[in-house]
Amino acid sequence: MSRPLLLASASAIRLQLLQQAGLEVAAKPARIDEAAIRDALQAEAAKPLEIADALAEMKARKLSEKTPDMLVLGCDQVLAFNSQIYGKPETIAEARAQLDMLRGQTHHLISALVLYDAGKPIWRHADTAKLTMRGFSDAYLDAYLARNWQSLQGSVGGYKLEEEGIRLFTAVVGDYFTILGLPLLPLLNYLTLRGFIAT
Repeated sequence: MSRPLLLASASAIRLQLLQQAGLEVAAKPARIDEAAIRDALQAEAAKPLEIADALAEMKARKLSEKTPDMLVLGCDQVLAFNSQIYGKPETIAEARAQLDMLRGQTHHLISALVLYDAGKPIWRHADTAKLTMRGFSDAYLDAYLARNWQSLQGSVGGYKLEEEGIRLFTAVVGDYFTILGLPLLPLLNYLTLRGFIAT
């Protein structure tokens, strides 16, 4: 890249995807109160996509103001189910309650990206995937969480499709990278068109 990319996220999978795509990238989480912002936007009846986009932009803007010479990528993902928005479960009990609620149901994951340059947004993208969970047993749910909780902390929904979480589902419709929290192809296309990465 002609200039380095700064990922405004602590997500290991997002950083890994960008590195595996051959990008020069560093990661630094943007410290914002996601829960408070999400709650405020929900109180104003914002749509799930608007919430994901707003959170991604806030993260990118915060770091871009401090590092105006870098391209800063803000990302966010929300889970939408029955007109409600869900974030990352903070405890194993919260994860269990969330997975119990989603069991046998269909929910949506919305992933948003906002790219900042010199303190201003220059590109944004959001995508949605639809996921249907199977009717797994309580015994499997408890064992799944016991085996995987360390890895699942920080994951929207309490699962990772790239790991054992795939066994929770009967159907997945949408882009795999969107489910991982980083719609990668649209981002790479934009960076290529702008000459930020080699063509």
